[in-house]
Amino acid sequence: MSHSADSTGPGTSPPGGGNGNDEDTRDDKGRTAEAPRGRGRLRGHPVRLLTAAVFALAGLLFFTSFNTAKGTNIRTDASLLKLSDLIQERSRKNGQLEESNAGLRGDVDSLAERDNGSTEAEEKKLAALESAAGTRKLRGEALTVTLDDAPPDATAKLPGYPEPQPNDLVIHQQDLQAVVNALWRGGARGIKVMDQRLISTSAVRCVGNTLILQGRVYSPPYKVTAVGAPQKLKKALSDSPQIQNYMLYVNAYGLGWDVHDDGTRTLPGYSGTVDLHQAEPVD
Repeated sequence: MSHSADSTGPGTSPPGGGNGNDEDTRDDKGRTAEAPRGRGRLRGHPVRLLTAAVFALAGLLFFTSFNTAKGTNIRTDASLLKLSDLIQERSRKNGQLEESNAGLRGDVDSLAERDNGSTEAEEKKLAALESAAGTRKLRGEALTVTLDDAPPDATAKLPGYPEPQPNDLVIHQQDLQAVVNALWRGGARGIKVMDQRLISTSAVRCVGNTLILQGRVYSPPYKVTAVGAPQKLKKALSDSPQIQNYMLYVNAYGLGWDVHDDGTRTLPGYSGTVDLHQAEPVD
């Protein structure tokens, strides 16, 4: 201990001691070495640069968010981009356009009836064509068929049947098509699905358990109304092999099925466009 104290020499401070001078230090052999100048200042410099970079990045993010939102709620706007919301909005607009088109069509018919220069025979021929095309209202005895999904927690109600899978509990496209086709075979003079009249170019299509008909979207229960002889329509339904298969699921799992006479009903005329369109190659 005494040797260590004497080795530093009288009147000197140990290496790194509290002499207040950070410029000179002694090495392990007692030599004086000059400390690198400015080390204390350089130690804080990278921290300042990193802090400045973080603030700059945060500012860029805030600016980008503001520029994207344009004063609106981004989270709310993003929810509007959901496909289901877009489909419902387009369906609503298509319905409004159909109503507007029906009104314009009525105006055109009224103007044409004032003085169109047609003979009585030509008028009757035109009326027959419009009736066959489904663009005129149709009144007569009607039959309504209603199809609906089974309860989501449905179980097999008959012995020997397996527990249902999700697809067993919903209405499919082929089920609706089977009803429409059977009604046509039964002599229906006109058919309405939900609130729309079917014509020769109408396509009954389902995506999942939603119906897409002529640009409009519908959810179950689905109602199909046909004007014709009720007894013939009922027989055509019962004779359809596709509907007989559907009835197995009705009895086993509780799919909805209802057929009833609807009295005298008036089906609306088709109000959409009757022009056919096709795709054309781009030059």
